Amino acid sequence: MRIGIVSETYPPEINGVALTVHNLASGLAACGHSIDLIRPRQAQSHRDEDGIDAVEVSSTALPRYPGLRLGLPAGRLLRRRWMQRRPDAIYVATEGPLGWSAMRMAARLGIPVASGFHTRFDSYAGHYGLGVFTPLVRGYLRRFHRRAAATLVPTAALARELGELGVGSARLLRRAVDTQLFHPSHRDQSLRAAWGADPATPVILYVGRIAAEKNLQLAVRSFRAIQQQVPQARYVWVGDGPARAALQAANPDFVFAGMQRGEALARHYASADVFPFPSLSETFGNVILEALAAGLPVVAYEEGAAREHLHHGNNGYRIEPGNEEAFVAATATLAANPGLIRHMGRAAHASVAALSPDAVIREFEALLRDLAKEKSHARHAAVAHA
Repeated sequence: MRIGIVSETYPPEINGVALTVHNLASGLAACGHSIDLIRPRQAQSHRDEDGIDAVEVSSTALPRYPGLRLGLPAGRLLRRRWMQRRPDAIYVATEGPLGWSAMRMAARLGIPVASGFHTRFDSYAGHYGLGVFTPLVRGYLRRFHRRAAATLVPTAALARELGELGVGSARLLRRAVDTQLFHPSHRDQSLRAAWGADPATPVILYVGRIAAEKNLQLAVRSFRAIQQQVPQARYVWVGDGPARAALQAANPDFVFAGMQRGEALARHYASADVFPFPSLSETFGNVILEALAAGLPVVAYEEGAAREHLHHGNNGYRIEPGNEEAFVAATATLAANPGLIRHMGRAAHASVAALSPDAVIREFEALLRDLAKEKSHARHAAVAHA
């Protein structure tokens, strides 16, 4: 198949959406499919990938979210490109101006489209002083995803939520994790020593964008509760974002490791001990799977990946959304108990061992193939009826 993929974020950018879309594109290409990738132009260079024919379009900075960009509408380019080499199906991963123009052009050309619901932009609005626009954002998301033949979501709960929003085409496509890369065997004592941690020191880890919507104050509060029981505990932050400078200035004892990729990121995970994830704005939370695979017990609210993959009291603690006291208490109890960390860490790695990336690619491939067949049958039926 020739498969079009449109995304407003893609590596070398580092975020959950970019990495998920890249894994889907590269996985389909490895299966022998021809991938037509449309993405915004980035300041950072990127390497060509086998089987992926990429074209870059104009972009602009995302307001109040520095470091990320929106692709600008590219209807004319898409029409010319897709008429020359027509995709069998198209996956539109993001809901920005580029994604909207791709939706419209695919409809005009009669190409079947699946959309992806990766980011809760409706919940982000409140974190950036734009809460008054939340209903407008939800209306936009509803109109966008109703244009797709299927909207792919990572959890059954999110599928139900989209149904309540008025999007009835939600289809489940579970997320995978590379359990060879993210593995407890990558624990690095020299890296821990660089953080000021000896083998007995509990290291708490944050991985992700350092931004307001991640509920950072609860992360800080939880760590301060840990310190009351284990004063030597260390807090390591992996990532970057608009809130980093203020957070670093207010917490000089934290270790800020910046952006990490690949094996370096895997070492950071495996060299830590506990992974509290206080965000309430995630559609999924890929970092939860990565932490579990690396053998870290996780404390998270009962949403997204936590609802699907955290087993309370076994590989971590699943907290009722908004119950900050329970979140702090669970994090502090876990971090102060080395035996519990080891026990839950073993269960954490075992709990995600079956989440094969190959299986997810096969599901994605089958879904796109079905959409292409359905569109072809409908087109032939219309011709026969005429």
